[in-house]
Amino acid sequence: MLSNTTENAKQAAYDRIADTERHLRRHGAALCELFNVFDAPSGFDALCDLHGIYGNQRPQAAAIKAALEEIKVALAKQTSQVADTVAHDLNFDAHAALCWHGARISELYARFHHAE
Repeated sequence: MLSNTTENAKQAAYDRIADTERHLRRHGAALCELFNVFDAPSGFDALCDLHGIYGNQRPQAAAIKAALEEIKVALAKQTSQVADTVAHDLNFDAHAALCWHGARISELYARFHHAE
């Protein structure tokens, strides 16, 4: 029973890391562009850090969690007023993009946060 529980925990940890990497590969460029549009260098830096973490042979969950938290905070700092301005100036639904990325990053972060 203990072995099965340990294996389940290891698999869950692997899944969190792999799911975050998969999300980064699929949506990292759009998130990068969003940080550029919102002029949010702290979010961009955290995204770069996250890319670097996955460059290691064994990405550390604590480092991934920290980078996700920084990205989450950077997204949360953006205001509706700025999103409206960006939407108007660039003809881009910045509010929807901000909400979608914010929700997904929060979801990924929560998986690391609740694993402690």
